[in-house]
Formats: sequence, C-alpha cells, structure tokens
Amino acid sequence: MNKNITIVHINTFPYKAPGTIMLSIHQRLKDDGVTSYAVWGRGRNAANPSEFDINDSLGVKFHGVYTRLTDKTGFASKRATRKLIRFLEEKKPDIVHIHNIHGYYVNIEMLFSYLRNKGIRIVWTLHDCWSFTGHCAYFDRIGCSKWKSGCSLCPQKNTYPASMLLDASDWNWRHKRELFLNQDITIVVPCNWLKNVVQQSFLKDYNMKVIYNGVDTSIFRPVKINNANRIVCSLAQKTVILGVASEWTERKGLKDFVKLRRLLPEEEFAIVVVGLDAHQIENMPNGIVALARIGNIDELVELYSRADFFFNPTYEDNFPTTNLEALACGTKIITYDTGGSAECLNGGSENGWVLPKGAVDKAALIIRRTKVSSSKQNRLDEMFSKNKMLDSYIELYDAVLAHRMKQGAGNNEKNRYFGSENVKLR
Repeated sequence: MNKNITIVHINTFPYKAPGTIMLSIHQRLKDDGVTSYAVWGRGRNAANPSEFDINDSLGVKFHGVYTRLTDKTGFASKRATRKLIRFLEEKKPDIVHIHNIHGYYVNIEMLFSYLRNKGIRIVWTLHDCWSFTGHCAYFDRIGCSKWKSGCSLCPQKNTYPASMLLDASDWNWRHKRELFLNQDITIVVPCNWLKNVVQQSFLKDYNMKVIYNGVDTSIFRPVKINNANRIVCSLAQKTVILGVASEWTERKGLKDFVKLRRLLPEEEFAIVVVGLDAHQIENMPNGIVALARIGNIDELVELYSRADFFFNPTYEDNFPTTNLEALACGTKIITYDTGGSAECLNGGSENGWVLPKGAVDKAALIIRRTKVSSSKQNRLDEMFSKNKMLDSYIELYDAVLAHRMKQGAGNNEKNRYFGSENVKLR
C-alpha cells in the first residue's frame, strides 16, 4: 500500500446521508493506511487533524441572500473557497472526492478551475440532480425535462435553492456545463435510476459507476426492545407504521401520513413519524406520534425494530438510506416508485412493496391485510451493506489511480502526482 497517496473528500455537512457516507469512506481509508482528509462547509468543528471545516458562517449567510436575489447558487463564497484551495495546495491530493457542493459554502467556478488547472483527478458522488440542472435538486415530481438540453423559465425557482427574485436557470445550466466538462472526473451514482438520468444530461460522456449506499449492519439490526424506551413502550400491542427522514420537506410526502391516519383505525394501528421540526410537530393531527430527530442511534434502531411497516411516501428522491436502515432492522417497507427507492428490494417483493406515487389507499390495504411476524430477522441484501459500499469505493480509487498512471507513463505527470509505481490501495 502506498502511504504517500492523499485523498480529500468534500461535502456540505459531516452528517445526513452524504456526510455519513463521506466520513465512512474517509475512516476506511485511514484504517487502510491511506492519507485521507474530510472537508465540509458547516455543521460542526473539526475533531482531529484529518478533518477540516471551512466554517464561514458569514459567507454562508451572504451566499444564501445572494441566491435568493440572483438564483446563482454556487457562485458566491469566494473567501471560503480560497480557504479550501489553500488547504488543497497544502495537502496536494491525488484524488478529490466531491459529494454535495451546493449548500452555500463553496464557489464552484473557483474550485473547478483550480482542479482543472492542477490536473487533479475527481471522483464525484452525485446524491441528487443539482450538478446538471439550472436550478433544482430534483425535477421528476413536476415532470420537467428542460435540463436535458438547457434550462430556462424554471418552474421550481422558489424551491431549494430558492430564488425569490431572478430566474438564472439558463445562465446556471450553461455555466455548470462549461465548468464541469473537460475535467478529469469519474462519476459515482448510488442507483441505476440516477445513472439513467445522468446519461441523458451533459455529464453523459464521463465514466460512471453505480455504488449503492450502504448501512452498517452491526448497528442497524433487529434488537430486543428496551423496556426503558418510553416511545416504544407507549405503542402497546398495536401494529406500528414508521416514517423517518432527516427533514420532512414537501417532496418527502409528509401529507400522505395524514391521509394514512384517516384510513387506519387508531385502536389497532399506531403511526410514528421521526425527524419533524417544531412547527410540523405542533401541526400534526391527533393519532400520529410526531417526533423530532432522534439523536440516540440505539433508540432509533429500537424503533425500527419495533415497527411492523416502514412507510416511505417520497415523491422525489435518489436512493434513500432510511429504506436500507428499516430493512436491516427486519422491517418490511412500503415505498413509492420514486427515483431509485425501489432498487433496495432488489427485484423482489418478499421484503416490501413498491406503489405508485400517492397510492395511500393501497398502502393502507396492504397494512390491514398483511400478517406480520413478531420475530424478526435481517432482511437487507448484502449488496446494500456498508462494507460492500466501502469495498466498491476502494476498488474505484484503485482503478482511477491506475488509469492516471497509465496516462502519465513516460512523462513528468506520473512523478508529480504519485511519486511511486505502487498505487494500489489494498
């Protein structure tokens, strides 16, 4: 293993699904003896020398206001990006692994110009569709296809990243295409749905690999219920339907839990929704156990394990890890046929059901007619485990570095970036 190889990972936050995935890959590389750094825009301070938080709170606020007025998210945060580039100059990475770069913390023009000028190899995991649209992170809920040939007159201008004044979707699309093309990029997508979408975008000619998101099955697994868990114990002997999200935006389908509540008698069925903000909790109707984000992972695993069904009524999504967490805890899932959400069932229906978007009545019918077993076992396919995901990323890094060595053989680029013939990571 070549200890001189350096990989830098960049994401908006050190948490939520993209941040958790980033830190998992980062830790695996460190465990394998590879020099790795995790960088994020905001969320918490760095905890050790291998972490770096940009943490420009004033710049984030300015970038947010700039976006609201101009619709040009990704084109502010110059001070923060200069800080990031200084860090990259110091660490001299062989690969920069990008995750989410929207989130008001980085200037994409400065970053990608720097990466191109330095000839740095990029691995880019797409967690949504923002990279190839003129504005939005998702577009399938409204059936928009302008991103294929050029955005304009954006029908989702007021959605994240929201603009309250101008529509710059045409300008954004053209500038993103100019910045993101002619780079040394390998694209990773977490499901086949997104692969098919990207192949219709201006990123279609890049090498692309599907690496499914994975969950840690040593944590997410069927567990015995702790009698001290007040929430779980309050559910008595009812059939429990659970919903979990990091944030319940409109696209996540929160309103469908309200509809489901009307279709299932309260004396038999309990509905629990986790991840709500204070306003949403206050406005949840009676009969729904409304909870904020559960910070204690053991309590969340107990709740997954206690649930009989995991209902995911998402209307726009990529490859939700909450589906995987539920399956790993032995819970059957009911999910809409949205994005790559159905791919976690791996073509089978033994562990759950895939329904058309909005089919709450069918979900209620399944719940009422399905007899659930009191004993649980892990239902997650091994291909969706954390270890499988990490192995796949290590293999990808090997391939990326080997390709660069082959390209650079016989010229100074080889020595500039690697300094050794031995580039295999494991």
